[in-house]
Amino acid sequence: MYTDPIADYLTRLRNAIKAGHKVVEIPASKMKQRITEILFDKGYILSYKFIDSKPQGSIKIALKYHPVTKNPAITYLSRISRPGLRKYVNSEEIPRVLNGLGIAIISTSKGVMSDKEARAEKIGGEVICYVY
Repeated sequence: MYTDPIADYLTRLRNAIKAGHKVVEIPASKMKQRITEILFDKGYILSYKFIDSKPQGSIKIALKYHPVTKNPAITYLSRISRPGLRKYVNSEEIPRVLNGLGIAIISTSKGVMSDKEARAEKIGGEVICYVY
């Protein structure tokens, strides 16, 4: 059993990218599914598929690489708010990752969303991770 499933999700993605895998399979949860959808919408992953099996289900993620140089689309994944130290921000304090080139994923009262969406709706929340 692990205490931080989101950190496990990010670590599995990071390890698959470093190993050069094309597909990674991760145990599913609603928050992980929403983070996967955000990564797909922002162009960091190629595709994803939710597999519903009896106990928990899983998420298959096809990782995205540059066709010529084979560099991954995701170069940095970092967990910000963790179980031992939560990081909350209001709408004015939402961080800009790499001056707007990266994204911060935020858990708000209206669901999990990217930093740009949270700023547009003027709501804050818990900063889950940075991606670029």
